[in-house]
Amino acid sequence: MSRSPLTALSALSAALLLALAAPAWAQSHAGHAAAPTTTTTDAPPADDRPMDHGSMDHTKMDHSTMVQGSADRSQMDHSTMDHGSTDHSQMDHSTMDHSTMDHAAMGHAPPKPRAPTEPLEPIPAVTAADRLAAFPPIDHGAMEHAPEIHSMLLVNRLEHWDGQHGSGQAWEASGWVGGNINRLWLRSEGERSDGRTGSADLEVMYGRSVSPWWDVLVGVKQDFRPADSRTWAAFGIQGLAPYKFETSATAYVGEGGQVAATVEVEYELLLTNRLILQPLVEARFSAKDEPEYGNGSGLNKVEAGLRLRYEFSRRFAPYIGISHERLFGDTADYHEAAGERARDTRWVAGVRVWF
Repeated sequence: MSRSPLTALSALSAALLLALAAPAWAQSHAGHAAAPTTTTTDAPPADDRPMDHGSMDHTKMDHSTMVQGSADRSQMDHSTMDHGSTDHSQMDHSTMDHSTMDHAAMGHAPPKPRAPTEPLEPIPAVTAADRLAAFPPIDHGAMEHAPEIHSMLLVNRLEHWDGQHGSGQAWEASGWVGGNINRLWLRSEGERSDGRTGSADLEVMYGRSVSPWWDVLVGVKQDFRPADSRTWAAFGIQGLAPYKFETSATAYVGEGGQVAATVEVEYELLLTNRLILQPLVEARFSAKDEPEYGNGSGLNKVEAGLRLRYEFSRRFAPYIGISHERLFGDTADYHEAAGERARDTRWVAGVRVWF
């Protein structure tokens, strides 16, 4: 019985399919045979997701026993590891070999070089010649010491004045000779008018410094004018008051138990280093009336002046200014009875010098 060609072709296709499917069928059954027949329900299912090493706590891991492939820990590439979330405070850096680490790839700046502790060039030792050049021997016999005795003469006012009732000249000068503590003082002032000397006096006093700014004075005063000459015992104080007010206060005891006093205050206002404005106030007092000398008791006279000087040098300074004088009490009455005025305003021009 013969088969048709179609039937023979179908049989051949089926045999070929069975031959191709036989290895896969055999492998599938071999896997099922090797698998355990029982399963554990406590084991969690396997997680095929990649592990996030950045969130791992490496402080509790023993990196000394870790091996990557066949290489040891020193061959590990730390630059590819995520250290951002690692707690480095618990790591023992003393056992780590930092010399083999690539700090540039880890984002750490290289350490700054230290400054050299030793100079580039050695410092030579100091020799005796160096000490001699730096500290030469002192010849005390050749040294010029400042003198122990000093002196100065100050003409504070040497001026010509022109007032409402005439004109004249006036002066005020002081000088001293001695040391820094003990000095001999000379003071003088006076006035001329209409060609005659109206008043003049000279004081010779011993002065002793009692502080950096004050001197105590004791001595005598000699009046040459007005009327007959008189001698006074004088004692007082002079110096620089607070706020740089030059102050002088002197008391005088004369013949017949007369007591007089003079107080003078000056101030120097520096408009520039050379242009100086100097206000002045002077007051005189007497304890008893003296008609023959034209003095009454109490406040006798007050003089207030304002002078502007220009110092070409500290030793020479011309000035201009204005001065006002006024008499008080019985002193004013005595002068008015003699034909004089009780007050007067004067324009002054003069020079201030010292040597």
